This record gives sequence, structure tokens and C-alpha cells, in this order.
Amino acid sequence: MDGGNFDLKEEIRDYWSKRSETFDLAFGHKISAGPEAEAWQKPIRELIGAEPKRVLELACGTGEVTRLIHDLGHDVTALDFSEAMLAVARAKHAGKPRLRFIMADAENTMEPDASYDAIICRHLVWTLTQPEQTFHEWFRLLRPGGRLLFFDGDWATPKPTGRIARLLIALIDRVVGEDSHYDGALGSRHAAIMKGLPFGEGLRPHMLMPLLTGAGFAEIKLHSHDPIAKAQRKKADLRNRLRTFVYRRFILTCQRP
Repeated sequence: MDGGNFDLKEEIRDYWSKRSETFDLAFGHKISAGPEAEAWQKPIRELIGAEPKRVLELACGTGEVTRLIHDLGHDVTALDFSEAMLAVARAKHAGKPRLRFIMADAENTMEPDASYDAIICRHLVWTLTQPEQTFHEWFRLLRPGGRLLFFDGDWATPKPTGRIARLLIALIDRVVGEDSHYDGALGSRHAAIMKGLPFGEGLRPHMLMPLLTGAGFAEIKLHSHDPIAKAQRKKADLRNRLRTFVYRRFILTCQRP
């Protein structure tokens, strides 16, 4: 990895490490029990089935998706390269069997070849500094027939209706004050990180297809994120309901033949 990417990765690590203590207070990160948790779990359950599997969760953060995977009965290795995030996740899941946390880079995990039945991540792919090499790394980690699932989106360009939602959010911010826990895409540091990333100007599924195919993946499928957004709106206030309309989000799955 070149020095520029190394510097960017350290900036990414530091940014999210500083947010670790309040990360679960930001809308879209904490996953509420009930309909929202069930909506996130549904594609995981459908992808890897009911039989216990060895699952690698990349960029686990504070362990919200970790809980959903583990509750389905799988053996989970949850990985993050922020020790601060891992500290929160470890405390949240202290004492649980079939679960280990490791500090490592999702782009170069150092895990053994063909050691997992599935890889799952949320909101990671847009931050990859070397996506082509990373997809080869993830392919290497999967056993034949192993599956990859990730939740992500285009966080750079709002949907046409999303621009209206953002205007309404800005109006609410002026009336009641800004939400200090929401990161959004407007913070200067967040924006600076995005400028240095391959997908910083927007991540769309069509950008990923040739990279995944080139890494060896097959059965590449897109799935709607709408059921999750609808579930998030059930317990959200107006400002956070509006946030679910701003960006294009998607779920993508594929398989190692």
C-alpha cells in the first residue's frame, strides 16, 4: 500500500475511533430491537441459512450487526481496526460464546485461506482505499460456496427526492438545533476523507460488478434496502425519518464458486 493510502487509512481509523463513545447515539448506527433488527437480519438469514456457520464480520464497529449475526446461532469473528470501537463492542458482548473480536484491517485481514462460510459488512465498502485488491482478499477468505453480503450506499449524491428531504432536515435543524450525534456527509473531516477515497464521489452497484467478477465472485445479486428503511421509520422522529429518504442504499450478495 502506498504512503498516501496509509495516511488516509490512519485518518479513517482516527475519525471513527473518536466517534466510538457516541456512535450508537447517531441515527442509522444503533439497531433497535423489534422490526428494525428483524429487517436487518432477514437478508442475513436468507443468505446463509439456519445451520450454524463460521461468519466473518468486517468493520464491526460497536457490534450492532455482530449481535444480529450471533443471535442467529452462527460462530462470529468480528473484526475492526479501531481499538476504541472494539472496546465498545467487547463490553457490549462480554461473556458470549461463539464470538471473538480481533483488531485487523478489513483490506488485509491476515486470516487463513478459505476459513469462513460467509463474510458480512455494513457501510464498509464505500471506505475501501483499494477495492479491487480487497475483493480478492475477501474471496481468498471464503470457502468454496462461501457467500459475501454487504449493506452500503451512495453517501455522496442525494436522490432527487433526497434533496427535498435534506432541505427539510436543515429547516428542522434551524428550528430545534442540530443533532450533535449525527455524522452525515457535511462535517469537514468526513468530507475530507471522502475526497480521498475511490468511491468518495459516490458508490453505485454498477461500479462493483466488474471488480467482484474480476476477483472471482459469481451469483452477484442486488437486493432492496427499502424494508430496512421502512422499519427504521417506525420508531424515528421526523428528522430521522427524513434521513432514510436522502441517499440510495442497497444490499449486495455474491458467492465464491
